[in-house]
Amino acid sequence: MSRQRRVFIPDNGHVAPLERANLPGVIAGREPTIVVDHVSKWYGDVVAVSDVSFGVGPGVTGLLGPNGAGKSTILKMMAGLLAASSGEITILGGPARGRPGVYKQLGLVPEQESVYPYLSGREFVRMNAILQKLPDPAGATERAIGLVEMGDAANRKMGGYSKGMRQRIKVAACLVHDPQVVLMDEPLNGTDPVQRAGLIALIRALGRSGKTVLVSSHVLVEVERFAENIVVIVNGKLAAAGDFRAIRDKIDAHDHAVRIRTDQPRRLAAALIADPATRALRFDHEGRIVAETDDVRAFYRAVPAAAKRYGIRLFEVQPDDESLTSVFAYLVER
Repeated sequence: MSRQRRVFIPDNGHVAPLERANLPGVIAGREPTIVVDHVSKWYGDVVAVSDVSFGVGPGVTGLLGPNGAGKSTILKMMAGLLAASSGEITILGGPARGRPGVYKQLGLVPEQESVYPYLSGREFVRMNAILQKLPDPAGATERAIGLVEMGDAANRKMGGYSKGMRQRIKVAACLVHDPQVVLMDEPLNGTDPVQRAGLIALIRALGRSGKTVLVSSHVLVEVERFAENIVVIVNGKLAAAGDFRAIRDKIDAHDHAVRIRTDQPRRLAAALIADPATRALRFDHEGRIVAETDDVRAFYRAVPAAAKRYGIRLFEVQPDDESLTSVFAYLVER
């Protein structure tokens, strides 16, 4: 039986009361593993998250939104690291905060560089295995390190790791106790193309195994590679939730800006300006190309094709944060 595809876009950003099985973000008929029930978080007069409700079921769900949208705050509340100002978050039937036993079934990859520079990667992962009181911490450590393909660098001090290596060893530490629920906050930031491909394959495999995986990102094209369902957060509000492709079609209908860093920016710009997907080009103060496009999918295909054709090296192709904010915000304001 095929699963029913649904898209939820709240009216003026407000979420109506819904049954658990019908929460935004949950595939019809599935019981959610994570329930966010009218949750808000504020710091004095600053509202970080405003009356958000959605559910997350087994498989991979993308938590999508521009930087500063409230994604990290939501993940920290899910993990029990922050208390909600109002509303309730439950994981596997109960709140994570104040229930240490939940952490045996919960793994978190924080965005912060929460690693100890004087420890080796293997020592860091093994420390997490010991904290989880695993019966075979050494065996669990080697299994987790193998999952992220860090065996060759596991004995090096983490202070000498690249950003991408630190991301992978954090993922290993998150998975060392084989949790049922995995929360990842921007795990692909700072990874090179090979590292990114490996982590995306791992995220997919975790979802296929029946785990509940929630991955935050502000990069639309990355989320497309691993998530079937997405939850879009803008300015602390739920903008949309449900099937990725249906929401992607709505987002793609609006203009985008993309920043490109390359070894030959002017040559690449000359090639891209002739492409029909390119509306305008300029250079920012760091010498990166800033391209405007009204067909973002075609544009993302055109960039590597042009680079390959002219022997140009690409270092970074990322959506512009200001562009993302305006593109996502229309979902709230519609």
